[in-house]
Parts: sequence; structure tokens; C-alpha cells
Amino acid sequence: MYIGEKVRFRAYAKEDTKLAHEYISDADVKKNLTPDIPYPITLHEEEKWIENQSAFKTEYSFAIEILQSGEYIGGCGVNKVDWKNSVAEIGIFLGKKFWGKGYGSDGMNLLIKFVFEQMNINKVKLNVYSFNKRAIRCYEKLGFKLEGVLRQELFRDGQYHDIHIMGILKDEYFKKIH
Repeated sequence: MYIGEKVRFRAYAKEDTKLAHEYISDADVKKNLTPDIPYPITLHEEEKWIENQSAFKTEYSFAIEILQSGEYIGGCGVNKVDWKNSVAEIGIFLGKKFWGKGYGSDGMNLLIKFVFEQMNINKVKLNVYSFNKRAIRCYEKLGFKLEGVLRQELFRDGQYHDIHIMGILKDEYFKKIH
């Protein structure tokens, strides 16, 4: 449906359930996704989540696949929308074996473009944990700016960590790509 240089977005399919569950159950993937306790989800819970995806709501979730092979590698989406203030919060995850190959950067770029061009949103924001250096570098390269730090907001692996709030404005994004 939406095509980048390396990846394509599409709707989730029932066939994605097993791989989605495998990717999201990896401890290294899970620790970067949610401030909640990184507790494993069941395959049944993943099936229910995929079945509940709909184009008729304000959160948009996309399955990400490699453009050349069609292989499902992760997901991304618009997690919250503040229509009054024109702000959207986004997120992404990839299976660990797909890290460091440019798929995440391309997927994030495509997601940002979708939000600005299709949803007519003025600002995109996200939260990233201070220990996720790879993601922070990716977001900075895409033009995100650090807007704030929630100090020691996250307890993970026996330590407190900061949560970085990053954002990019529509005009900043389009200046960067043109």
C-alpha cells in the first residue's frame, strides 16, 4: 500500500500472527517497546490483536515487509492522535534479525510521510528509552529533535532509565527531504 526504498506497508494478515508473536516475544525487542513490565504475551493475544485491526479508527497499524521479498519483518503505527492540536504519536518495531539493515529508518520515514501527507498532522512525536542508542541515532537522522527528558521514568533490568521525548514538525520534515 505505502512503499519506501526498502520496505512496504500493508494491513496485517492472519498469516503474520506466528512471526509477529515470535518477534515481539524476543526480550531485546520487547524491552524497547513499552514501559510496562516486559511480560510475554500469548499467541492467542497476538491473534486477537491482529483480528481487531481496522481502517475505521484513529490509530493506524501497518505490517512492514521487505520490498524485494515480501517477507514480514515487523510493524509500526500511529498510536495516538490529538486532532485538535494536530499531533500524532508513532512507534515501530522490527524482528531482531532485521536490525541494522536500514529497514527501520526507511519504515519510520514512510510512516512520518504518511502522517504528514495523508493525515494532515503538524507534528509527529515519539518516546524512546535512553539505552536505545540505535533508535535515537535513527530518529535524529530523520530530523527528530529532543524535546524533553523524563528522568529515571523507566525501570528496566534493575536500573532506572530516562525516556526521551522526540518530535518533528511537518515543515522541518519537508525541508529535510527537499
